Amino acid sequence: MNVKIAVLCGGTSPEREVSLVSGRSVFESLKRTGYDCKMYDLDIEFFKDAINGGFDVVFIALHGCPGEDGTVQGMLDVLGIPYTGSGVLASALAMSKHLSKTIFRAKGLKVAEYVHVCMKGKHGTNDIDLKKASKKIGLPAVIKPSNLGSSVGVSIVSEENEIDNAISLVLEHDCCVMMEKYIHGREIQCGIVGREKLRPLPLIEIVPKKKFFDYEAKYTPGLAKEITPAPLPEELSKKGTEVALRAFRALGCRDVGRVDMFLVDDKEFLISELNTIPGLTPVSLIPKEAEAAGMSYDELVMEILKPALEELEEKCSPGSQ
Repeated sequence: MNVKIAVLCGGTSPEREVSLVSGRSVFESLKRTGYDCKMYDLDIEFFKDAINGGFDVVFIALHGCPGEDGTVQGMLDVLGIPYTGSGVLASALAMSKHLSKTIFRAKGLKVAEYVHVCMKGKHGTNDIDLKKASKKIGLPAVIKPSNLGSSVGVSIVSEENEIDNAISLVLEHDCCVMMEKYIHGREIQCGIVGREKLRPLPLIEIVPKKKFFDYEAKYTPGLAKEITPAPLPEELSKKGTEVALRAFRALGCRDVGRVDMFLVDDKEFLISELNTIPGLTPVSLIPKEAEAAGMSYDELVMEILKPALEELEEKCSPGSQ
């Protein structure tokens, strides 16, 4: 069976440029592996080919909305086209920092104290005043979009007079604002691959050279030190991995994801967020974790793609409905 694979990337989110690099890297990997594939930006050509049977499987490398929030996944489900990554519900839950943290708490997982506010349009708030909330949470605090990744629109505020500017930055990207207690801890992240059987990758520790691990630090070589495996005692490493797996399962994620955590006082892991379509660029974290596990970039791509190919095979097998 000659399988045609669409690599979907680009789109219109603030993460567009990174998504294009991820998509190009995946596309080149699939070509090296011998697959019949085509790279698509999220445009009319992709939608036409999806409807007209132009491809069999979609490898989603579309960071941000509408690729990471379940929108594209819903369309592909309606069309019956298998795809990589989490489904509609898990994607939507993970994209919302507020909803995902609510579920993490319900599952007994620890998160930083926060306040969530949805704005009325671009110029007003509901009855929650973030300046008043800052007195409860304390400063410094992190103010960020509730529904965005790659640290886009994130600010660390140390003074009350910095809050308005931080909110304005968020509103350039999202109408929902999250104010979160600033955590003094080590940044630890865990990549996970697999569908029926989950495979955690070695933990990675991020030591940013800037104030925090922002968009620039994430995608500019040399602006952060990334250590994998993270230099942790074995028992603490096992604990971090288990926390990440519990978070991944709590949202119903599959195929690939990255759980971002803070290690506080070298004993407790607090979950920051879960990324269902983590970067696959040459400087991204998941490929580095995979390399530490003895997995090449091409093997990582195949590990992510394999469940969708198996779903396609099952769909096309005689007697399937």
